[in-house]
Parts: sequence; C-alpha cells; structure tokens
Amino acid sequence: MIETSAADIPRPAGRGAARRSELFEELVTLLISEGFAQFTLDDLAARLRCSKRTLYGLAGSKEQLVRAAVVHFFRRATGRVEAALAAESDPAARLAAYLRAVAAELAPASPRFFDDLAAFEPAAEVYDRNTRAAARRVQELIEEGTAAGAFREVHVAFAADVIASVMVRIQRRQVAAATGLSDAEAYAHLAELLLHGLNR
Repeated sequence: MIETSAADIPRPAGRGAARRSELFEELVTLLISEGFAQFTLDDLAARLRCSKRTLYGLAGSKEQLVRAAVVHFFRRATGRVEAALAAESDPAARLAAYLRAVAAELAPASPRFFDDLAAFEPAAEVYDRNTRAAARRVQELIEEGTAAGAFREVHVAFAADVIASVMVRIQRRQVAAATGLSDAEAYAHLAELLLHGLNR
C-alpha cells in the first residue's frame, strides 16, 4: 500500500527502547481509535501515562508524532495486505484478497481519525501517497488477470484510472460524505464491483 523510508518512523535506541516502542504502539492505537486533532501533548501524555519529555523522545512536536504514527499505521497495514495477497495464486482471488485486506486494515480506524487525517496536511499526504501506491497495485493485479485470461478484456488504463479516482475520493472523505460509508466499507464495495465487472 505505502512507500516509506526508514526515517519516517522513530527508531528508539538504547536504554528504555522496548518501553518507547511499546508506548509508540499505544499511541498509534489511541490515535486511530479517537483521532488526534483534539489532543494536546499534555492530553496524550496523560492518556498514555507518561511524561511529555518521553513523548518528545519519540518526536520533536505533536505534528511530527502524529505523522510518524500515521506512517506506522499504513506501513504495518501494507505488510499484512501484501501477505494476504501472497497467499493467493488465482488472479481474481488475488485482486479480491488485496482490496478486502485493505478494507480489513482500515476497519479499526474511526471516522474521527480519517476526518482528522484529511484536515492535517502532513498526514493527508501520507494517506494520499498510500492511496496512489494502492491504485498502482490494483492496476498491476488487473493487468496480471487480463494477461492470464482470468478477466475479460478491458481497457486496463481506463479501468485503473476509474479505480484510482474512487480510491482518491475515499481518501479525501468524499465517498463518506456522499454515501455514509466508512473507508473500509467503501473498499469492500469497490472490491465487489471490480470482481463482478472483470470476471468473465
């Protein structure tokens, strides 16, 4: 799903590294459950039962901390989505597995998290980059399935463009506003539409 560099995520080192890693995981869980716009660093420190100094050990500001958490959320999701994809060999099953795994990874994140994500440019950029990488992956899967004869002949570039447009609308919260669907639900419906449209 996403392309990130090692510098995107804090790498605790030295004494207390295990506790800082555990704290960062707790932070990610908190933010995806409740969003982040309403929290100050004092609030986060209180909820995580640590000091602000400890949080500053993870990142230099709340903004950097949020961006690192968002990168971590999508990087972890990418690993699991690709693992689900690798477990399938049939082209249709691979496409279905990919989109359904994306939906499953997004499901724990609250609407508040996605609203905050859309409103905070450094984090929105991470989601946008993730979405475009996912759209490229879907195009590759359609090309594989068409070449293997598993999908009917379609204009792959057009199909990929339509899919990318929908994925970007999901990412920008436009689908949620228009339909009331969560991001995870929208990906699940997109998977169904794609499979019915592509299967012979």
